[in-house]
Amino acid sequence: MVRVSNNLVGILNIITFLISIPIIAGGIWLSRQANTECERFLEKPVIALGIFVMLVSLAGLIGSCCRVSWLLWVYLFVMFLLILLIFCFTIFAFVVTNKGAGEALSGKGYKEYRLGDYSNWLQKRVNNHWGKIQSCLQDSKICKTLIDDGSSTKVEDFYKKHLSALQSGCCKPSNDCNFAYVSPTNWTRTASSSSTNPDCGLWNNDPNVLCYSCQSCKAGLLDNIKSDWKRVAVLNIIFLVFLIIVYSVGCCAFRNTRRDNSYKRYP
Repeated sequence: MVRVSNNLVGILNIITFLISIPIIAGGIWLSRQANTECERFLEKPVIALGIFVMLVSLAGLIGSCCRVSWLLWVYLFVMFLLILLIFCFTIFAFVVTNKGAGEALSGKGYKEYRLGDYSNWLQKRVNNHWGKIQSCLQDSKICKTLIDDGSSTKVEDFYKKHLSALQSGCCKPSNDCNFAYVSPTNWTRTASSSSTNPDCGLWNNDPNVLCYSCQSCKAGLLDNIKSDWKRVAVLNIIFLVFLIIVYSVGCCAFRNTRRDNSYKRYP
C-alpha cells in the first residue's frame, strides 16, 4: 500500500536533488571563471556540498519510492548527523560572535575596530591565515572608492562618510594616530601623532599597502564575520526546524517500509 510519508519523502528528495544540480554547476563555473586564489577557494567546497546533497537525496528517493529499508536507514543516519552538526555549529556561532563591536566616534560617521575586542578563537584563526586573507582583501579592492575620490573629498565630508568595517579598518589609519588628512587614503604624520598604537607605524599611503597589515584591518574583517555568522545562525535555526520535520517524516517512511517488507516476506 502506498504510504503518504513515503511519497512525501520522495517529493522532498526530488526537490533537493534538483537543487543540487545548480550547486554543482555553480562550483564548476567558479573553477573555470576564477582569476584569483580567493575565488578558487570557494570552488571545492561548493562542488562537495552539491555532490553530498545529490547523494543524500538519491538515497532518500530510492529508499522511499522503491521501499529499500537499508537505503532509508542510511538516509536517516546521515540526516541525524547533519541535524546534530548544524545544531552544534549554530550554538558555536552564537558563542564565538558574542564578543566585539565597533567603537562609535564623536563627530564621525564611521566606527573604529580593535582586534582585542573579539573572540580569542576568531583572532587566532585570522592571525594564522592572514597572509592569504590579506591578498584576498587587496584583490577585492575594498578601498577603490576611497582612492577614486582622491583629494575631491574634503576632510569634513570624509568624517561624515559611512564606511564599512573593512574600509574603516583597512583603508585609513586609526583615529588614535592623529594623522593629518590629505585625502581619504593619504595621511601625513604630525608632531602629535601617536606611537603607542602599532598600527600607526604600519600605515602607508601606497594604495597597495594602506593598512592591510594593521590590527584594525583584522578587526574589521572579524566584525564582518561576526555579522555574517549571526545571520547564518538564524537561518540555521529555520533550516533545523525543516530538517527535523523531514527527519520525522523519514522515520515514518522507514517504519512503513519495514512493515510492508515484512508483509511481503510473510504473506
